[in-house]
Amino acid sequence: MRDDRSPRSAPRPRASGVTLVELLVVLALMALLASIALPMLGPGVSTTTMKSAARELASAMRSARSRAMATRQETLVMIDLEGRRFVVGDDAKARDLPKEVEVKLFTAQMDLVDDKVGGIRFYPDGGSNGGRVTLAAGERKFEVDVDWLTGRVAILE
Repeated sequence: MRDDRSPRSAPRPRASGVTLVELLVVLALMALLASIALPMLGPGVSTTTMKSAARELASAMRSARSRAMATRQETLVMIDLEGRRFVVGDDAKARDLPKEVEVKLFTAQMDLVDDKVGGIRFYPDGGSNGGRVTLAAGERKFEVDVDWLTGRVAILE
């Protein structure tokens, strides 16, 4: 028997794969979901920014301790919790902390101006009144800890 069908008239099998339109629809849906989900994942401050702020504050406190020992005068690091800034000693320049970070201060009662401003005092012998400044955003936090006896400043994660 002879087959009268020519090779041109034979049905072609459909090629498997994804069309460009299907690919664009999937990418658009992924972009939409990402734009909705990313803001919900957490505060907009990175761990690097928080660590940098903690290091800057710790460095300022170490500088205040050194200044107190060198000048033989007490040096106070004042921290404005609401304004998120701090000042070392009698410097005119306030240093800012990131606005997205929550700042908490634990220090001696005598160095609290009010519930939004307080300080940590360093003495000429190298000691301090001690205290802790906590920088937090969501679940992440860094604590700048000042030992009352030695005046040693450490960053705790």
